[in-house]
Amino acid sequence: MVDADHPLQGSTVTSDEYQPVRVRYAPSPTGSPHIGNSRTMLFNWFLARRYGGQFIVRIEDSDTARTVPGSVENILEGLRWLGVTWHEGPEVGGPYGPYFQSQRRELYQYYSHRLIESGHAYRCYCSPERLNQIHAEQDRQRKPHRYDRRCRFLSAAERRQYEASGAPFVVRFAMPTEGTTTFHDMLRGPITFNNADIDDMILLKSDGFPTYHLGNVVDDHLMRITHVLRGEEYLSTAPVHVLEYRALGWKEPYLIHLPLILGPDRTKLSKRHGAMSVLEFRDLGYLPEAVINFLMLLGWSYDDKTEILTPDQIAQAFSLDRLGTSASIWARDRLDWMNGVYIRSLSPAELARRVRPFMERPEAEGGLPDEVPRPLDMAYLTAVIRLEQERMKTLAEAPQMTTFFFVDELTYDPALLVGKGMDRAQAEAGLARTLAIVADAQPWTAAAIEAPMRALAADLGLKTGQLFGTVRVAITGRTVSPPLFETMEVLGRECTIKRLRAALERLRAENR
Repeated sequence: MVDADHPLQGSTVTSDEYQPVRVRYAPSPTGSPHIGNSRTMLFNWFLARRYGGQFIVRIEDSDTARTVPGSVENILEGLRWLGVTWHEGPEVGGPYGPYFQSQRRELYQYYSHRLIESGHAYRCYCSPERLNQIHAEQDRQRKPHRYDRRCRFLSAAERRQYEASGAPFVVRFAMPTEGTTTFHDMLRGPITFNNADIDDMILLKSDGFPTYHLGNVVDDHLMRITHVLRGEEYLSTAPVHVLEYRALGWKEPYLIHLPLILGPDRTKLSKRHGAMSVLEFRDLGYLPEAVINFLMLLGWSYDDKTEILTPDQIAQAFSLDRLGTSASIWARDRLDWMNGVYIRSLSPAELARRVRPFMERPEAEGGLPDEVPRPLDMAYLTAVIRLEQERMKTLAEAPQMTTFFFVDELTYDPALLVGKGMDRAQAEAGLARTLAIVADAQPWTAAAIEAPMRALAADLGLKTGQLFGTVRVAITGRTVSPPLFETMEVLGRECTIKRLRAALERLRAENR
């Protein structure tokens, strides 16, 4: 249950103490952000937008060994694609920078030293080999991995000896061994942990860089973060962070631990469930508006029935009291449906603009055949894409759906020209007489073509579906296409006649 007394739980913010809301997105550049990470980012961003606050981007690149080149650029590009703007962070700066943890190492060393001096942390000199031995024994006893706190209780002489030798060390938090730690989660209420169940977490690594347990506390405080919305997976270590704030004499931010997103089988969400990074969804032809809408409804709701919400509508309505406490279930088919709704809401011109990069990709990457000249004519593309708009679920489908509008020659089985219940002679007659109709149609519009074609079907003793099916294969190479006469109108008289003649010749060649 969300804290109803908090000033953000209502139509207005009533206390200047909490203005402005300051929230952050702090990804690690170790690859493309997981979709759950992006959902958390959006919740933070919309909270800032809802209450006129600031949204800060901070890059937690303190794990230099796992940093992947290009990750920062991909993270920021993903934000830009979604339309997310940030008030402080990379590329824009701000008063509390730098916004890369790798450039803030002296700060973490300073505050870890303060914790050591106050007795809330200590230097641990244990080698990786010793720690591995401890963990192996714990595995044998089927116990969780915990440090045995050997270095916490070194004598002063032993510490001086280690320091004099220059032995490498990490800094660990001295977790109380008795009692409990209670903190308030705005979504879940008071939460209490037994201190004895929590390990002495590493705060500072031997390379002088912080772990998450120190870095997020120091940076959130120094950057004036008021609300920390993060995943449920951080709940178990939240007592360590809370005790760090208290040890340093700092006010704790409001904590909100968001439920997980699970796969349809209720296991941890992964690629096998169709979950990808934001940029992968972009490359597959999803619209940013649809991705935002979909992700926001994984854990938040406007009401119990509304499913389509624009980013502006979400920004006006977002509040913490509509967050759920249960895990959300990933449903890729729901995203596909939403994306189709958003595609149909676009004007043909706007849809053509968004589709064009997918059309102009190399053929090997899913674009139109390489023989099709680039760049595409936008007026023609707009006319084409309007005919397929109702059937599209993603932008990436457009090249395959519309190839016949752009190529010179069609490839298909001539047998498809003879529809069910027809013979070859009827198909030939239908094509021959259709040629005469399209040659004389005035003006060149769908309506001017359709009326005589319907009359022709009756005159030939065919159902309209039979005749139109033959003509459809002749001009598109497919048995399913956009509306036939609108397709002919867009293709133009010259192209339509050329394809009808080619189809008639194929049929006649089959009879030879």
